[in-house]
Amino acid sequence: MDSKAQQFSLPDSSRLSGLAPHTIWLFRLDAKIAELRAAGADIINLGVGNPDQPTHPDVVAAGQLALADPANHRYPDQTGTPQFRQAVAHYYARNFGVSDLDPESQVVPTLGSQEALFNLTMAFTSPGDVVLSGDPGYPIHVSGPVLAGATPEYIPLDPSRGFAPDYASVPAAVAEAAKLMYLCYPNNPTGAVGTPEIFEEAIAFAHEHGVFIVHDFAYGDLGLDGFRPRSFLATPGAIEVGVELYSLTKGHNMAGWRVGSVVGRADAIERYLAVKAEVDCGTFHAVQAAAVAALAPSADAATRELSDMYTRRREVVAGALEQAGIPVQRQRATPYVWSPVPNGYESCEAFAQFVLETANVAISPGWAFGPSGTGYFRISLMADDAVLAEAASRLAALPS
Repeated sequence: MDSKAQQFSLPDSSRLSGLAPHTIWLFRLDAKIAELRAAGADIINLGVGNPDQPTHPDVVAAGQLALADPANHRYPDQTGTPQFRQAVAHYYARNFGVSDLDPESQVVPTLGSQEALFNLTMAFTSPGDVVLSGDPGYPIHVSGPVLAGATPEYIPLDPSRGFAPDYASVPAAVAEAAKLMYLCYPNNPTGAVGTPEIFEEAIAFAHEHGVFIVHDFAYGDLGLDGFRPRSFLATPGAIEVGVELYSLTKGHNMAGWRVGSVVGRADAIERYLAVKAEVDCGTFHAVQAAAVAALAPSADAATRELSDMYTRRREVVAGALEQAGIPVQRQRATPYVWSPVPNGYESCEAFAQFVLETANVAISPGWAFGPSGTGYFRISLMADDAVLAEAASRLAALPS
């Protein structure tokens, strides 16, 4: 290779240096797991949330049938097929009590939630504008604004109030400068659920400060113990000040399919589409056909069974932690366990390191989800039952 080519330096980007700490932690975790496995350790990774169950056969069959149709091999329409938009609107009416959605103007497909989170930031902010994100929270709620050139600011989530946003802690200057606010209920990583009070407070804050709300509803289908998560759009006035991101990733085991929807205020969706049209070519029609099957009334039972499975898994992990003398908070939603680090550890990262090296189980330190996550840890329940049972056995044997 030419020596000049070897000496060429890549241009720097300040955006990459501002990414959320979760990104750094993932690289470090992967490297540590690889190192331990190379030394012969049998590592069980419960640090990431990747569904382990297959997509339902009926959904796969619908996707395969659509895949074989040459009409679907062309560029897809950015606004989505009529069948997909109607399926989402009917699903919202049937499962979330939101019955007044117009499928023509208030529903469009996305490539899961992550793409939409970034593109909505592009659509509603200019460089330097403030974006508010819950802390602790999903890292893309911070990284998306950074990559878009906006300025992320944290809103601490108050554990004493069910991890509700503490708006009183937001400086007046920050609140007035904010253009966009990300909410996420059921919340990743805490498992907290959205209540009417949480959403009413958010709507009032939006009106007071002129802040547009993007509610990340990626875990809207996963309520534990029979609980049914609440859609932000079910709150009076919500559709005036925001949109909601619905995803089929976790509730329908369709992580690899990359399909979801932006639902809500029509002119906001138009602005999102204006950005999206410059970034990608839309959601493959065969994927939308599979999503229609997943959202059909006949598939609701499978989603409820998935929630029941995660309830059982939560009890397996919670019981193991309690056996090791580690107190556990039982959430009513999401496929995670989120609990305080037990006494005796100087940090959540030290506890995660101890669990990894002592039990060969990888878990997430809470700081990876924001400053307010310090003092907590997260365990993913997205692992095969036998694997999770083995992990639980190892956790139960941790020295107290």
